[in-house]
Amino acid sequence: MLQTTVALRYAAFAVVATATNVATQYVAGTLYDGAFELYVAMAAGTATGLVVKYVLDRRWIFLESSTTPQDHTMKFLFYSFTGVLTTCVFWATELAFVAMGEGEWRRYTGAVCGLVLGYWLKYALDKRFVFAGSAT
Repeated sequence: MLQTTVALRYAAFAVVATATNVATQYVAGTLYDGAFELYVAMAAGTATGLVVKYVLDRRWIFLESSTTPQDHTMKFLFYSFTGVLTTCVFWATELAFVAMGEGEWRRYTGAVCGLVLGYWLKYALDKRFVFAGSAT
C-alpha cells in the first residue's frame, strides 16, 4: 500500500511540476520574444519546476527530516545535480519535437514527454543518491 501511495503522489507531483514548467515556458515566451527565446523559456521552466518538485518530493515522497539550512542546502544541491541528467533528457526530447516541424503544440508535447521520461529517471536517482536514508 505504501508503494502505491508513493507512486500516486509522485505522479501527481510530477504533473504539478510539469504544469509549472510548461506554464513558465509559456509566460517566458510571451514576455520575451528575442534571440534564443526557446532556450530562455526552457531554462525558466526548468528552474521553477525544479524548485516545486524538490519541495514536494522532499516532504511527501522521501519524508526527509533534515532541519538545518545546511542540510536543506546540501540536499537541494544533490537534488539539482541529479536533475542535470534528467534535464538533458527533457530538453533533448523537447528539441527533437521542435525539430520535427512547425507548431507550438509540438514544443509543449515534447516538453511533457521529456518531463515524463526525466521524472521517471529522476526518482530512481534521487532515491539512490539524494535521499538514500529515506523511508521510501
